[in-house]
Amino acid sequence: MFGLLFLILFTPGVSEFLCTSSDLEMSYTFCDSTAHAFMFNLTPCSMMNKSVWKAALTWIPRSDIHFLKIVFHIWYDGAKALLWKELLCSGADDEYSVCGTLKGETLVTEFDIKGSRIKFPKGNYSVVVQGFSDDSENNMVICLNFTMIVKQDAF
Repeated sequence: MFGLLFLILFTPGVSEFLCTSSDLEMSYTFCDSTAHAFMFNLTPCSMMNKSVWKAALTWIPRSDIHFLKIVFHIWYDGAKALLWKELLCSGADDEYSVCGTLKGETLVTEFDIKGSRIKFPKGNYSVVVQGFSDDSENNMVICLNFTMIVKQDAF
């Protein structure tokens, strides 16, 4: 049985729609001006789900991923709300499937995002997710700018 994998080569600066529901709307763009072979999906598209979001990622990185630090910048209604940094790959005993991916290799992975820990009040969110191949945060390998509109309070 043969499976087909479709990668979308996104045009820089064009917003890519992720999902919409009665309580949530999400989209993203790339921060840089280079097209990417990238696809991201999130289910369910709802803030009312108190359990877990399922995320699916398909990506062809333009450099080897031996070291990967992810930096999240989150703004809520225009005000900076959170800065969070997470080291995903250090080159030794890495637990994530992205670690060790080589330049040009297709990475296909699924993971859970535990939504029950976070309560998002109604409003507009901007989430910039940056991936760096060095600890000094000089070599960016990917940068995404997510727009999230929470249409009703989850409390």
